[in-house]
Amino acid sequence: MPLIKDGKFVQDRFLFIPDGQAFPDDGGVMVTFDRFQSECATLLAHHRPVAVRLASSQNPEVLKVDLANIDAIALEFPIFRDGRAFSWARMLRERYAYKGEIRAVGHFLYDQLAFMMRVGFDAFDVRQDFRIEEFDRAMREMTYVYQPSTDGRKTVMQIRRGE
Repeated sequence: MPLIKDGKFVQDRFLFIPDGQAFPDDGGVMVTFDRFQSECATLLAHHRPVAVRLASSQNPEVLKVDLANIDAIALEFPIFRDGRAFSWARMLRERYAYKGEIRAVGHFLYDQLAFMMRVGFDAFDVRQDFRIEEFDRAMREMTYVYQPSTDGRKTVMQIRRGE
């Protein structure tokens, strides 16, 4: 899948390694939480970039003791109506002060991109036919926001109150 980061298509620095498959000799790897949990010491001993992919049902709190050693966290959207990953991204940024990459993977919609950025996502696995112009347009569409979020933008209510 193409990857968008910092508003442009980039080369993915992580190779997803399914459970049970051998790791390559070098390069960044992405693994499931279960594999990370069972092979954490081995993964970290190789001093390579490590990313963990969480299913939508897996609260990122399970990673809090290892966050300093994780370069990226991929949060799954199994269907576009499952919004738990929005909460998980915000939790990682606000509660755990996670500074690494938070990547959206799975089934999300164009309409969700701007809010994804607001809650802490900074990388997006997009479908093959997705164009960067669509991403740019999604980032410019919302002039005013209603929900407070990690980006610190003033909400409509704060603007109305003169804050």
